[in-house]
Amino acid sequence: MTCAALLSLTAACGGEDASTAVDDVELTIATFNEFGYEDLIKQYQDTHPHVRITHRKTGKADDHHQTLFTKLAAGSGLADVEAVEEGWINQVMAKSDQFNDLNQIGPPDVTAERWLQWKSDTASNRDGELIGYGTDIGPMAMCYRRDLFEDVGLPSDPEAVGELFATWESYFATGAQFVAKSDKAWFDSASQVFNAMVNQNKVGYYDLDDNLVVETNEAVKKDWDQVTAAVEGGQSAKLVAFGNEWNTAFKTAAFATKTCPSWMLGVIEAQSGPENEDKWAVTASFPGGAGNWGGSFLTVPKQGKHPKEAAELAAWLTAPEQQIKAFTAKGAFPSQNEALLSPALLNQTNPYFGNAKVGALFAEQANKVSTAQHKGPAAGQIQDKVFADALQAVENGTEVDEAWRQAVEGATKLAK
Repeated sequence: MTCAALLSLTAACGGEDASTAVDDVELTIATFNEFGYEDLIKQYQDTHPHVRITHRKTGKADDHHQTLFTKLAAGSGLADVEAVEEGWINQVMAKSDQFNDLNQIGPPDVTAERWLQWKSDTASNRDGELIGYGTDIGPMAMCYRRDLFEDVGLPSDPEAVGELFATWESYFATGAQFVAKSDKAWFDSASQVFNAMVNQNKVGYYDLDDNLVVETNEAVKKDWDQVTAAVEGGQSAKLVAFGNEWNTAFKTAAFATKTCPSWMLGVIEAQSGPENEDKWAVTASFPGGAGNWGGSFLTVPKQGKHPKEAAELAAWLTAPEQQIKAFTAKGAFPSQNEALLSPALLNQTNPYFGNAKVGALFAEQANKVSTAQHKGPAAGQIQDKVFADALQAVENGTEVDEAWRQAVEGATKLAK
């Protein structure tokens, strides 16, 4: 037992009295996918010797959030710091009374103004309480296999490739050319492409009043029609994102392109392995222009025993310096204004992607995003469950019209 821990039993330890010593604190933090926090948590513990941190890491966002809301309803079991993805933040905001206001318990110099305005606005309730510190955002680019492009005579230089991705029409047209000459697929999963397209729209699954508009939103239906036509044209590898076969497919070069929010860089590198270094490339050109897919927040539930210490950890993990390190580790692109202007970010390259200037590339893409799409209460589930399942059904042979009907019914059921 450390000297600090003994203070609860003794009046002094080594000449230090209890009023000036710091008790040991055990914190838990729950995240999903790749936040790039492994080394940062070790660093925090090294510089805060009285704090011990347990990191609960879940592979899929949906699984993480199901656990979060189950424990929230039960009134116990949540981590001291809980990550919340943008697709679920509205559900958390509807229960914001069960989360601490970070304006009140967080470090006084950490204010909402540190983040892009649309980022902090998303996690602020009508009473002005800040429920989550912004972690990353997901500005969009396109990743592709340089070697597979060369195999079929397509240009492989990022600038030349960018012209092929000017619009979704040109992207899918190039895909048709590719699959006519290759035994590989053009993209990994219909839902991964569809999600990126829907996130570009001004209105997604919900309008600003949280009314479900899936069936009446012409933009969503247009996205659906384009993606399902590409599936029927043989462009999809028909994989389930983040599943075992999807993971393996990166190593076997089963598909040529990947919709690539900044955080996907870390996923691609981890799953493709060192043997595929420099075979992947990334271009700033993204069909349809700007887009944001993903991004999360760190919240401090009121269930925790150490809210102040939890808020301090969350504030530190989301500070500009740590956001840049997380991007270096896993591609989680910073959401803090100071970080977005930092030469340490803008000069950053990624050796795995041919030394691409990824810092400046994604900063350019981020600056094209003016507002965040409003996410309704069940937006995350509609994306990750309803439409993912419906598009997978199309990939497995279900008629497109029948799958659309199932998607609309599933979304309607979830929204009730």
